[in-house]
Formats: sequence, structure tokens, C-alpha cells
Amino acid sequence: MDASLQIDQLIAALTDWRGKTLAEIRKCIVAADSEIIEEWKWRGSPVWSHHGIIAVANAHKAKVKLTFYHGANLADADKLFNAGLDGNAWRAIDFFEDDLVGSKALTALVQEAVEFNLRKKKAR
Repeated sequence: MDASLQIDQLIAALTDWRGKTLAEIRKCIVAADSEIIEEWKWRGSPVWSHHGIIAVANAHKAKVKLTFYHGANLADADKLFNAGLDGNAWRAIDFFEDDLVGSKALTALVQEAVEFNLRKKKAR
């Protein structure tokens, strides 16, 4: 099955605030760069990539977690990261029920992640 369709189905299955939040996150990510690819990996997780993984999303009982694969390498000017801050590579944003997604800041962070992946690819 097509990854985008699987993500659509996941969002539809999350009939509470998590589905809406995941849909808003997805909208920001795909708006950030026209070459972002949607994938479906690791037991049913939405993954977005462009010359490497950008981020993976997971809906948990009380939050939606958006984990950036190379988050530790990103400046995160708007200070969106609020989880996994001690890790060497990954950083995450935990969205809770009353949180706003903050589309401009999230889109900028995704663009920064794409730029990181492109720089990393050129360095090879």
C-alpha cells in the first residue's frame, strides 16, 4: 500500500485530538519542501525524508511525538524540541492535547533538517 495512503488511514483512525495534530504536523512537513517523500516504516510509523530521514511521527496515548533523525545537529531557533534533549543525534517534539502545532516554526525546522541532509550528502 502507498505510504501516503497509510498515513491518511492512520490519521483517520485517530478520531481524537491526536489525528488532528498529526494532520497539522504532516501539512507543515510536506509544505516545507516539494521533494519530501512520505514513507511508512517500523511497525507503522509515518516517516518523512529528503536525501535521508527527516522525522518520524508516533501517536501515543497522551501525545504525538515527532522525532527528528538529526535533531541534535539543528539550531532549532524557535526552541521547539522538548524531548530527547540529552541524545547525541535525535531530538523530538512532544505535542500534547492543548498544544498548537506552530506551523511557521515547524516548517522552518523541517527546512533546516532538509538543508542538513543535503549538506551531509554533499560531504560524502
